[in-house]
Amino acid sequence: MTKVKTSPAYLIMLIILVADQFSKLLIRINLDLHHSIPILSNIFGDTFMLTHVSNTGAAFSIGFSSDLINRIFFIATTLLALGFILYLLYQSTHRIQVVAFGLVMGGASGNLIDRVIRGEVTDFINVDFPDFIMQRFPIFNIADSAIFIAVCLLMIDMFFIQDAQAASTDESSEHIQEEIYTKEI
Repeated sequence: MTKVKTSPAYLIMLIILVADQFSKLLIRINLDLHHSIPILSNIFGDTFMLTHVSNTGAAFSIGFSSDLINRIFFIATTLLALGFILYLLYQSTHRIQVVAFGLVMGGASGNLIDRVIRGEVTDFINVDFPDFIMQRFPIFNIADSAIFIAVCLLMIDMFFIQDAQAASTDESSEHIQEEIYTKEI
């Protein structure tokens, strides 16, 4: 397999990082903690809202009871994950992987900056999916969204792109084996 150019991942990472940090800054400046602003309420009601919350845990506020333990654990885990993602980036064989790893690096870096500087992550995207299992979906941010999209892209790569290439490779090797067998006879 041929490795692909990895530089687009850094541009994607930078775009996500800037968008994430800028949006969080705007929320912290313009919206008091635990307050909400409905978005397009005349069309969607309270389906889409900006709600300023802070999160010392992981996704969906999962974590330990001690804020200090949370902070140390999640900073260390994020740094290890970023190192592993960099390794995977340089092993990439598809452009979709490069995009996904750029999204993960941008999202993880955005939340890492929050944890290092503030000790908590600012979340603000508040969405209600009508008739969903829970009352409202947990509040998240642009960094979380980037990581989620990256996971979806990696699943597409794993289940569809790599499977298609594996099938194509199998067909090619069968064809080559047929040619060799035919020439031997």
